[in-house]
Amino acid sequence: MSERFFLYDDTVKTDTRFVSFMGENTRFDLAIVKSDRYYGKSLVLNIQGNKFAIIGHDDLDEPGYIEHAFNLSEEDAEELKSFLYEVV
Repeated sequence: MSERFFLYDDTVKTDTRFVSFMGENTRFDLAIVKSDRYYGKSLVLNIQGNKFAIIGHDDLDEPGYIEHAFNLSEEDAEELKSFLYEVV
């Protein structure tokens, strides 16, 4: 068996927020993780949808990014973006 080669193996303090809300058509169950990683962006996990993305304000402004990352319709993505603008 070969020796495992780690690119990194760090333990960091995080600020994690768990939030659930109902949109017009979709329920959002999210975990939002903030740490010193990801250049100030947040790790956003959609627990129900098994999707996640590293998101900052620049990503929220990118057309189609949230729709693609979380496999959402344009309408549902707008609801999620509206919330994420407040917390990332």
